[in-house]
Amino acid sequence: MHHTLDIKIGTLVQGTGPNPAGYIKQILPYGFESFSLTFGQTLSNIDLKHLAISIQEVLDGTGASISSLGIYGNPLEETPQDLETLHGWEALIDQAHLFGTDLVSGFTGRLRGLSIDASLPRFKTIFEPLARRAADQGVRLAFENCRMEGDWRSGDWNIAHDPSAWELMFDAVPADNLGLEWEPCHQMLNLIDPLPQLRQWVPKIFHVHGKDCTIKWDIVKTYGVHGPKAYAFHRTPGFGDCNWTDLISELRWGGFRGAIDIEGWHDPIYRDALEMTGQVHALTYLKRCRGGDFVPNPFVS
Repeated sequence: MHHTLDIKIGTLVQGTGPNPAGYIKQILPYGFESFSLTFGQTLSNIDLKHLAISIQEVLDGTGASISSLGIYGNPLEETPQDLETLHGWEALIDQAHLFGTDLVSGFTGRLRGLSIDASLPRFKTIFEPLARRAADQGVRLAFENCRMEGDWRSGDWNIAHDPSAWELMFDAVPADNLGLEWEPCHQMLNLIDPLPQLRQWVPKIFHVHGKDCTIKWDIVKTYGVHGPKAYAFHRTPGFGDCNWTDLISELRWGGFRGAIDIEGWHDPIYRDALEMTGQVHALTYLKRCRGGDFVPNPFVS
């Protein structure tokens, strides 16, 4: 049945964890259809070939797949760690095929302490050759839309958190294989309605992180968004404010093919001993929002 799914529902797995293949094997029976491997800021000297073989052995014959590989550092600057992040992008692009995926994701990086505008020339310098390198191997690159506490004027990690920045980025490097790793949570934290944005940008969305948000509007209206009281919380899908039935409909309407991978480990309530309870609830919920089990149309001869 898995081959009939145009949108898979899965979860994130730490590629730098002690035993990613064992972790996947343990949670596969819950019904996850895809896994996004994430590597933090660097690859930490991981043997990607060995990792790919161990994971493919677990996935073989299950219908589940690796949806993407992600690295979340700053490849635009030149500290030793930043250069390691850049080498990580190159290695993941070169070896994505070993994992059966054509998608590598991460932060754009930015020039620390400077504006998004000031970071764009460096973005072009780094990602124009990376986009070419990826295209030569049939690989797409997707930028996570997390603000990482930055704004237009300053930040440490990422410029790809604002639709105005997306326009500038894709104008600077107009490559068909550059897109977004999008999630509604990061929009809602900025009090953006994710659905109109999704309608406009779905052709550039290559991967979706399954993360939701709860906004406490009483806090917003009484204290604003810069005071000491938290006004919004990252949530596991099914526990937040987002209507994922509408969201998946918009993805389908816009021609999205790919995975929605649950980004756990953020929910303030379904955490610790309740982490996997929350993730499996999200899996069931998102499958229902997708339309439930696939039902073939009747064939009358």
